[in-house]
Amino acid sequence: MRRFFFAIICVAISIVAFAQDTKSAAAKPFHTYIYNKEYMVYLDINLYDNDIKVPGQDIFGNVPGYFGASRDSRKWLITSAKLDGTNKASLDIINDYGSEDLTATLTYDPKQNTYTLRQTGGSRLKIVVSRKWVKIPTEITLVPHERVADMW
Repeated sequence: MRRFFFAIICVAISIVAFAQDTKSAAAKPFHTYIYNKEYMVYLDINLYDNDIKVPGQDIFGNVPGYFGASRDSRKWLITSAKLDGTNKASLDIINDYGSEDLTATLTYDPKQNTYTLRQTGGSRLKIVVSRKWVKIPTEITLVPHERVADMW
């Protein structure tokens, strides 16, 4: 009988813990991995704890996040982020050489479950595809996605 009650208590605790975990994820829309299929680009961000490490570039330490492309090893680092309410953030972004920078806003639409990255000033985001520079549009929509492994 004790084992039965112990099993019931363990199941109840795990259900409560799972429910709290999903609730906290919904309350933190800027701790996510989002992807744009057309340009094959993504954002890996945690604007709350600023604890993202850029793969292969540990020298930068923890950052709020980074912008990357599946077809390009270069990264654009988010150096600072300011949350403007629950669904909008202002970002300062530089390339991994530090030679170009820009400002942008990232807006979350909970009804559509999409994010809009809008470049508001500075350089343009760009990636290399087949040895040619491709400029990313100043406004791009990204959606939550499973992590995409870089080709590099």
